[in-house]
Amino acid sequence: MQILVTGSNGQLGNELQVVAKQFLAHQFTFTNRTSLDVTNEIEVNAFFNKNQFDVIINAAAYTAVDKAETEKEAAYAGNALAPKYLATAAKNQAAKLIHISTDYVFDGAQQSPYVETDATNPINYYGQTKLDGENFIKAINTDAYIIRTSWVYSSFGHNFVKTMLKLMATKPEINVVADQVGVPTYAASLAFAIIKLIEHPNFKTNNGILHYTNSGTPISWFQFAQAIAQLINSNCKVNPIPTSDYPTPATRSAYSALDNYLFKNTFNIEIPNWETDLKACLQLLIPNTFVE
Repeated sequence: MQILVTGSNGQLGNELQVVAKQFLAHQFTFTNRTSLDVTNEIEVNAFFNKNQFDVIINAAAYTAVDKAETEKEAAYAGNALAPKYLATAAKNQAAKLIHISTDYVFDGAQQSPYVETDATNPINYYGQTKLDGENFIKAINTDAYIIRTSWVYSSFGHNFVKTMLKLMATKPEINVVADQVGVPTYAASLAFAIIKLIEHPNFKTNNGILHYTNSGTPISWFQFAQAIAQLINSNCKVNPIPTSDYPTPATRSAYSALDNYLFKNTFNIEIPNWETDLKACLQLLIPNTFVE
């Protein structure tokens, strides 16, 4: 198949470039903001007038959650308008769209993992723009998958794991929020799952919203940091703090775990435990450090 991946410079985009080397039966095209500005409708239309695809994976997004509170135009363009333009292009080409969304579409009031049909209610502007993008896609193109994920990290880009490694290497102790709960997602595993989804016999006939995170018990950011420290044998002390001690411009959900049962069982995809994937990522980031 001819597969387009937007947002190739991001965490998922980079991981898709790595994974693509395992699936040589397909022809992948990777674009970034320089080669295809998905927020520019004229540019999007011109690009798709020249290029035909079977599958479009939209891994491009505005991801600065706190900056979105003030950079509203940029956040809306990246998370709402871009999916709108791509949904239209995919429909015109009869291509299958796979769009990446987020746990931020929920308000965090629940105490059990969110399923795809749970009511959305974003509590910050970033989450609202991501929900707007979902709604544009559903209104324009029903032949699309929306994959919500959470707490994404990778050996590429900026993320919580890499921040923790830097802090643990330079500070005797750190404070990490302990009252926000979710499930980490290793972008490499998500990338692999997306390609396996594309190759599944049900791919062309199915559509709709799917949740994908690593498997395992939901944890707090504090517990995630503790797991990192333990795996790298760090002497840095990790202290739990409440969200109130670490104010941010964007409000965060107290609980944002996603249930991945539908994804796993519809497409018979084995989803790794978050602890297993964390270890795999750390071995890439710090290959000379012993990881048990």
